[in-house]
Amino acid sequence: MSAVPNSGNGKITVPDLLQRKTQAAGPHWNFQKITCLTAYDYPTARLLDEAGVEVILVGDSLGMVVLGQESTLAVTIGEMLHHTRAVRRGTRRALVVADMPYGSYHTDLSQSLDNAMRFVKEAGAEAVKVEGGERRLELISRLTEAEIPVMGHVGLTPQSVNALGGYRVQGKTADAAEQLIRDARAVEAAGAFAVVLEAVPRELAAQITRELRIPTIGIGAGPDCDGQILVLHDLLGLTFGQTPKFARQYANVGQMITKAVREYCEDVREGGFPSDAESYHAARMAMEQKEAPVNSDGDW
Repeated sequence: MSAVPNSGNGKITVPDLLQRKTQAAGPHWNFQKITCLTAYDYPTARLLDEAGVEVILVGDSLGMVVLGQESTLAVTIGEMLHHTRAVRRGTRRALVVADMPYGSYHTDLSQSLDNAMRFVKEAGAEAVKVEGGERRLELISRLTEAEIPVMGHVGLTPQSVNALGGYRVQGKTADAAEQLIRDARAVEAAGAFAVVLEAVPRELAAQITRELRIPTIGIGAGPDCDGQILVLHDLLGLTFGQTPKFARQYANVGQMITKAVREYCEDVREGGFPSDAESYHAARMAMEQKEAPVNSDGDW
């Protein structure tokens, strides 16, 4: 079980994570780093929660790994609400964070606030995540004023894939690194409780982590962040095609599923499933009853 502090009843909360970062600066603080994973449904959320994951993100990555889309851009707020509700039902201890999908916070601030409230009121999310740095300062401020905890996201922001020209490492030049630092500082200044650093050089992520008072959660940002997050399907070998350099596969569940299904199909075709032990049986008295003749009207 993780050593991250909690509210006293085992539930991880936003103040717990902030306290962890504050006290980590002390000379005797030795808590483990924050563990985060994505989940999109009830059973996986429950398994992650029971395994001790502290933060479960209902990521808009569901568009790619669950719905088979080419990017995250087509994911709707309705789909995100649907999956967040399922994850929330399976979670007791972890902090549930929901991604706000592309288009749900990119225009009118009032509408963006309404959309964020839907995640809290309708889906049970305990925080929302938005992508972008300085340009999201006012939005994050508005959300936190409305008592909606916000997780920021800078570096490679998948919802900006068209503007970025693809999924590329960010902050590689001096100017780009300085902009990333400004973005991270803006997210913190606006009131976010944590910030995801995606696909940035390790050295830059380490510098940002040292400078910020809020936790940094890395994905492709090296080991020096305050926590780490991965897409669950990458971790379990449930993705198709090439996976990112930073995604370590801890199991190949895809192969296990294929093997199990092939064995099932073989058993069905050869008559090995179901067996007599897997079948229901009628009561003896019912089996011994003689069938009554059927009249011409089809009645007994």
